[in-house]
Amino acid sequence: MLFCDLKLLYQLPFFALLRQARAVHEAHWPAAEVQLCTLLSIKTGGCSEDCSYCAQSARYDTGVEREALMDRDTVMQFARAAKSNGSTRFCMGAAWKGVQAGTARFAQVLGIVREVAALDLEVCVTLGELGPEEARQLKGAGVTAYNHNIDTSPEHYPNIVTTHTFEDRLRTIRHAQDAGLSVCCGGILGLGETIDDRLRMLEVISEFNPQPESVPINSLMPMPGTPLGDAPAVDPFDLVRTIAVARIAMPATKVRLSAGRTRLADETQALCFLAGANSIFYGEKLLTTNNPSVAKDRALLAKLGLTALVPAPLLAPPPPAEAADPPRTARAASTPCQKNRLKNADE
Repeated sequence: MLFCDLKLLYQLPFFALLRQARAVHEAHWPAAEVQLCTLLSIKTGGCSEDCSYCAQSARYDTGVEREALMDRDTVMQFARAAKSNGSTRFCMGAAWKGVQAGTARFAQVLGIVREVAALDLEVCVTLGELGPEEARQLKGAGVTAYNHNIDTSPEHYPNIVTTHTFEDRLRTIRHAQDAGLSVCCGGILGLGETIDDRLRMLEVISEFNPQPESVPINSLMPMPGTPLGDAPAVDPFDLVRTIAVARIAMPATKVRLSAGRTRLADETQALCFLAGANSIFYGEKLLTTNNPSVAKDRALLAKLGLTALVPAPLLAPPPPAEAADPPRTARAASTPCQKNRLKNADE
């Protein structure tokens, strides 16, 4: 969806936007169900990247201790506990720049994936940059979805990360899609970006071919010691508007209310669900940050009459659009509103 269309949506009166988003949501997700995902850091700290928000970067003094890749038995204990608590997707993250086929650690990850997949859970991994061969092997091992967020707009991205480019992110996403993996791709609000940056982020994601299977919308949890450690909190109404626009732009995609929920009142989370969110990270820990307790989430979902979406381990990725291009960061100005946006950006 074009930036100008997204901006028109975002600028609607609040309740008008929510009515439109809710209508789209109910047309594509008529059941009152929420996907419950558990996220585990299987390799923590010591990352060579300089992402300004991340406590796991070796470049910042954040107090996060470096931990080696977890052994298979330990990961399986967490996976079984997640399943017993009601999670239907188990997500594993490793603080690496990327992975390489033929290495011992990648072989270890593939072994872990095979065992988690045998639990009939959806398996999601986020391992940094990914080549075509690594993507194929992950698919063969049983990975359901690959997570690789673009974080923010292509214009703002160099202000947040300098050790890789926005195009590097898109290349990994394309490799995952070409291997037949579903893609989980979203961003973070609160990185010092403008509203236009948030809408540009949604523009890029919504024009993936195919669109992502899921889109996490994170609110920054400022981590002491990082360059964004003192960033102000995201306005809750801005968060709800962003979720509503994401739902309209990507009707068949799961929109995940992700990091930052410990800062949200139950009423704000309810508005997010009303606006189109239908997935959450579930469990007390998100990599290195806190998350609402299982009991608290269960109570909230019960109040709202929401139930857990059943797992789909063999989930097929969305079909490609007939006339869409691969992920990209820029297009030729093809419509008046697009021309005006590019003109205004130059000014």
